[in-house]
Amino acid sequence: MERRTTVADFGTYVYAVARDVGRPHPAGLTGVAGTPVWTIERAGLVAYVSTVPLDQFGEEPLRRSLEDLDWVGGTARAHHHVVEVVAETAATAPIRLVTVYSSQEQVGELLERRHDDFVTLLSHVTGRKEWGVKAYAQQAAEAAGAEGGDAPEGDSPGIAYLKRRQASLRGREDAWRRAAAQAERIHTSLAAVAVASRRHRPQDPSLSGRDEWMLLNGAYLVDDERGDEFAAVLDTLRGQGIDVELTGPWAPYSFTTLDLDLDAGDPESRDGG
Repeated sequence: MERRTTVADFGTYVYAVARDVGRPHPAGLTGVAGTPVWTIERAGLVAYVSTVPLDQFGEEPLRRSLEDLDWVGGTARAHHHVVEVVAETAATAPIRLVTVYSSQEQVGELLERRHDDFVTLLSHVTGRKEWGVKAYAQQAAEAAGAEGGDAPEGDSPGIAYLKRRQASLRGREDAWRRAAAQAERIHTSLAAVAVASRRHRPQDPSLSGRDEWMLLNGAYLVDDERGDEFAAVLDTLRGQGIDVELTGPWAPYSFTTLDLDLDAGDPESRDGG
């Protein structure tokens, strides 16, 4: 017998929340799994969502899918594309990747129950964008290699090796301290221009795609009219053995976090994290 598809076979994937100011639905915008994006309006807020099959986005399938880096990467790109399109025209609170509710009504209830939290977040980011800054330093081994020097003549090969090793380690530690101090100065200077700042954990080289130390992985919430000033300040901080990358402006991902999956009122929601 052919199995019939029912409403229970689908969930509602949430991308972002903004204020409801009567905007038309995002025509032609597609999200994860190629699904069309539409909106749910409630309590003066609008959630940007799409309908997704639970055989891919239910709890058990998600556990398997999240172990597939290609799947995660494709899903993240589609998710962030929707968020960035929404953020082009409105202050936006991005929702965490792979947040899926079991029904449209649950999303509407979320907008009502967390209304004040969303309004506070949206007020904080209105007229502002997030900028990302990564600072890299020369690898410790390279930085310390020139400082190892030669061991004094007359030492045995074993003693000479140990002395060179100790000198190399001291050089590595000194290089790290100098680079970390410079990264701290960069962060302090940029935070003075920003409304808010966050320091994320440095990325592993497998994620950053670079072999150098990542000393700073910062996010900065900056008023739109100060974006050029922020970039100019960053330019004055380049050099001195530090390579700095500036990305953005982005939707304020680092400054709009709500623990939606911890809501007592959301017992059926599924959040892939």
